[in-house]
Amino acid sequence: MRVSQFAVSGIGRDRPGIVAGIAAGLLGLDANVEDSRMTILGGHFAVMLIVSAPAGCSRADVEAALAPAREELGLEALSVNEVGSAGTGRAADHVISVYGSDHPGIVHAVSAELAAAGVNITDLQTRLGGSAAAPIYVMMLEADLAGTDPDELRARLARVAAGASVEVELRPLDAEAL
Repeated sequence: MRVSQFAVSGIGRDRPGIVAGIAAGLLGLDANVEDSRMTILGGHFAVMLIVSAPAGCSRADVEAALAPAREELGLEALSVNEVGSAGTGRAADHVISVYGSDHPGIVHAVSAELAAAGVNITDLQTRLGGSAAAPIYVMMLEADLAGTDPDELRARLARVAAGASVEVELRPLDAEAL
């Protein structure tokens, strides 16, 4: 039996019940959450899901099933898109940490260098730390080096770090830490 796959994403003011509301709507369709990422970003709860639903289930069906959650919980955005099966990609094998004074361009500088080296970012998280007077930008990435020499990549990232006035560290991902 063929299944339909959908990407569901949403954002709303953080409050209890968002996950339960979305999950209830999906359960009503007999849909299954296959992959997800949910977090609080700037006081808003953000959710991204890959959902499989029974054959014949349409985007409109999923949107209708999630409409009560969107309305009752006051979600600012909730979108549904049909996606094809992407299969499984390669797993991350390294962690990259970036620290420095907050300023525009840090994400671009690091991600552009990784892309130029053929490195795939599999996860990226950022946070502001420190104090209001001296904010510290923290970025953590998981990446698949895909055969890129780690020492060569460290040298490339050192040049980026100098140009962006940040500290960058590349280390192997400890699978047991996951």
